[in-house]
Amino acid sequence: MKMPKEIVEKIFAQGLRQSPNEACGYLAGTGDTVVKAIALTNVDHSPEHFSFDPKEQFAAVRQLRAEGLEILAVYHTHPGTPARPSAEDIRLAYDPDVIYVIASLRQGGRDIRAFRIRQGTVTNETLVVEENVHG
Repeated sequence: MKMPKEIVEKIFAQGLRQSPNEACGYLAGTGDTVVKAIALTNVDHSPEHFSFDPKEQFAAVRQLRAEGLEILAVYHTHPGTPARPSAEDIRLAYDPDVIYVIASLRQGGRDIRAFRIRQGTVTNETLVVEENVHG
């Protein structure tokens, strides 16, 4: 998956604003290229897990469809832990077709990684952060 650096920066900025709780949202685009991040409210208000606000979630899905984009990934931040799925993340990963992007804010870190989680099995996905947004 490819993602512009400006979207990565948006994820980290949202994470810092919402810390110590996890921040979350959708990454959308076409093919394997992210072109848009949609920040969603973590209704759990927790530093250890997140749940989307259902109204925001459905509004985001409608908006993306109208724009001809598909959801490529779900992202969330880990305020105090590494950029890897927690036991809770693995347990709650219901969609085997979506990529899970995790951004770690630990110790001022800037680590962001992508994973697939299928039936409790985690595999690393390639995440390329692109400097030039327009290729």
